[in-house]
Amino acid sequence: WNPFSHPYKKLEYGKWELFIPPGQDGCSPVPHGSKLKVVIRAQNGELLYRISPWARYVIRDEDKVNYDWVHWNPPQSYIHKHPSPKRLKSLKIYESHVGIASPEGKVASYKNFTYNVLPRIKDLGYNCVQLMAIMEHAYYASFGYQVTSFFAASSRYGTPDDLKEMIDVAHSMGITVLLDVVHSHASKNSEDGLNKFDGTDSCFFHSGPKGNHQLWDSRLFDYANWEVLRFLLSNLRMWIEDYRFDGFRFDGVTSMLYHHHGIGTGFSGDYNEYFGLHVDEDALCYLMLANHMINFLHPECITIAEDVSGMPALCRPVAEGGGGFDYRLAMAIPDKWIQIIKELKDEDWNMGNIVHTLTNRRYKEKYIAYAESHDQALVGDKTLAFRLMDAEMYTNMSVLSPLTPVIDRGIQLHKMIRLITHALGGESYLNFMGNEFGHPEWLDFPRKGNNESYHYARRQFNLTEDHLLRYRFLNAFDRDMNKLEERFGWLASPQAYVSEKHESNKVIAFERASLIFIFNFHPYQSYVDYRVGIETPGKYPFLYFIFKYKILLDSDAAEYGGHQRLDHGTEYFSEEYPHNYRPNSLMV
Repeated sequence: WNPFSHPYKKLEYGKWELFIPPGQDGCSPVPHGSKLKVVIRAQNGELLYRISPWARYVIRDEDKVNYDWVHWNPPQSYIHKHPSPKRLKSLKIYESHVGIASPEGKVASYKNFTYNVLPRIKDLGYNCVQLMAIMEHAYYASFGYQVTSFFAASSRYGTPDDLKEMIDVAHSMGITVLLDVVHSHASKNSEDGLNKFDGTDSCFFHSGPKGNHQLWDSRLFDYANWEVLRFLLSNLRMWIEDYRFDGFRFDGVTSMLYHHHGIGTGFSGDYNEYFGLHVDEDALCYLMLANHMINFLHPECITIAEDVSGMPALCRPVAEGGGGFDYRLAMAIPDKWIQIIKELKDEDWNMGNIVHTLTNRRYKEKYIAYAESHDQALVGDKTLAFRLMDAEMYTNMSVLSPLTPVIDRGIQLHKMIRLITHALGGESYLNFMGNEFGHPEWLDFPRKGNNESYHYARRQFNLTEDHLLRYRFLNAFDRDMNKLEERFGWLASPQAYVSEKHESNKVIAFERASLIFIFNFHPYQSYVDYRVGIETPGKYPFLYFIFKYKILLDSDAAEYGGHQRLDHGTEYFSEEYPHNYRPNSLMV
């Protein structure tokens, strides 16, 4: 290395410029695949060897600890063939991680995801994929949340062109692709990250304690710095314009919004918790600016906020003084299901409390409902399937073994929890890969604590293809649930009208998108001639309409591992008989 051969020229406002003329053949003087470094003379005279913050491709050799910056400029770059899908009304999101998207114990590739996982997502009825851990991160076990190179697509899965092809193929299937973007903090790495880029503890970040996140052990951006804003905003444009991502899920928004970062703080909904000196106005303004820019330049793009605090107006337009996001995650819903399953007997489930949690959202702000996400799948926590069936998943999921009470209860509740969350909980739905069929193991990345094992850093999609295993029942129900929503569009419909939440009968009934949803959560009681109120019109002058209803989706059907106790040939007729404050009703 000759650290002095190509000096940069200093410009105004802390900018530096380097122009290298083309070679005699007119080609780039830096060949494709060359290793590069930026050398900075610190204030104390020390020479610092750094990776460019704008590096598009970084790799780590097997015998090295740190990443190297590699010049990515292939003679023939990937050319996108398919247009991006139009903005979706009903968003059904499949939350995914490329590296674990294989039954094999290894880091899976972009190519594997393109040809093996995307067709599966399409078949399941999901119309959007949210990609985690794409921005380059030196530590695989960080799940992509300790970003080292913000402009580089992770090289552990393949090349930038492989990712572009993956997104292009998804677009050809009509699948929208979102990036899980981490602008809330950055890795503490300095050799191959942004930390101490110029030898000081500031540069991109706040100096001192304000620039460190005490729980995440990471650096916090200085959102008042114009060059930091340019860096982050151009990062968003790059992912949209170069890779053709259709939008973002912003990670760690709660940490950004408040100086306390949500640490040791509860949120009850009191407005004093959202407005005051504890709000980081610089970070809030950055989020508004980012959403304004995306909406102005690419109005078809979608943005999602991961905020647990419930900040008001986060999903209202910037012109109204809102945050400008399109959706926010309904993070109280998975917590509620975990609390119910952990703490309550089946006969003690509170129907009113379930309905309140599923419908308690801010007026005219769109929510993404989910029963569980990657958070519940990680080691140290448990998925719903694991909480419901636990160790019996390893011994009694075969159709050749008796259907035990634990497996029977687990399979039925797994379906019911997902359907009621899907239909009642929001204006969009999310599922983490593998959870749709009750993946039997937790998620744990290779690390010292597990002897660098890849055994739990995988998804066993093959379990759904074995007709001797009951996982296929859950997989089929998830697919048909999504396909039914695609047909009737309840996610894009106004919020449901709940006509019944009966505590002793354990029944919840509601209407949405001209469908009637009826759930019987009672652990042992079935009902005959059960009256359910409906809005359907009854009588007009000189006319009398009788509306006929039929079963469209039944969690008790045989193809979903149920007991087939309902006759799907039965027709149900509406009556002009008021019930539960509805003008009409029917008997089921």
